[in-house]
Amino acid sequence: MDSTPETIATAETPRGEIALRERASADGTVVHELVVAGVFAMDSADTATETALAQRSLERVAAPTRVLVGGLGLGFTAWQALKDRRVRDLHVVEIEEDLVQWARLGLTPTLGVLARHPRVTLHVQDAASAVGDGEPAGPWDLVLLDVDNGPGFLVHEENERLYSATALSVLLSQVTTGGVLAIWAAQREPQLLATLTGLAPTEEIVLPVERQDRCLEYVLYLARA
Repeated sequence: MDSTPETIATAETPRGEIALRERASADGTVVHELVVAGVFAMDSADTATETALAQRSLERVAAPTRVLVGGLGLGFTAWQALKDRRVRDLHVVEIEEDLVQWARLGLTPTLGVLARHPRVTLHVQDAASAVGDGEPAGPWDLVLLDVDNGPGFLVHEENERLYSATALSVLLSQVTTGGVLAIWAAQREPQLLATLTGLAPTEEIVLPVERQDRCLEYVLYLARA
């Protein structure tokens, strides 16, 4: 039986409280949890779909030298991308300054590795900065967006603008020819698929996952520039 989660860091932000929690699993493994505005966001117990977001996308890009990750979370998407030695310049944009600070303090092993790694730059920045002429600047060989549970289940309502045809078109224009824009979602998003397909060849990859005796379907959307 897992132990009761213990909060090891918390911060009040303009978007609500964020909290980093720690618990021991039944096998003694330390599990970290991220809670955003009182809602469970993710944990380190099962990171299969976060790593799949990076893996499946990297398989489709011949030379993913410059990579942008939207959303730090617990760092597993960025860490998986960093494992690919072709990735020489990895930028992560995260809106919550406190979460970036927790990474720099090494409050979890994965976040600590990212904060110290010479090929990684962490930016305290809204993911929408990836659209247009904001910093960090493109072009990018690969863009991985994991800032929400998809447009149908937003973490922050203002992120809705990221999924508009205009924003996605601008973002795709920052991706090099043959590169990929990849988006993680907690469910099928027919409108997102239709919007992306209208802009670029797009794959919908369904990832079945069992969590707490429930069968879930997480989804990746991969648009090739």
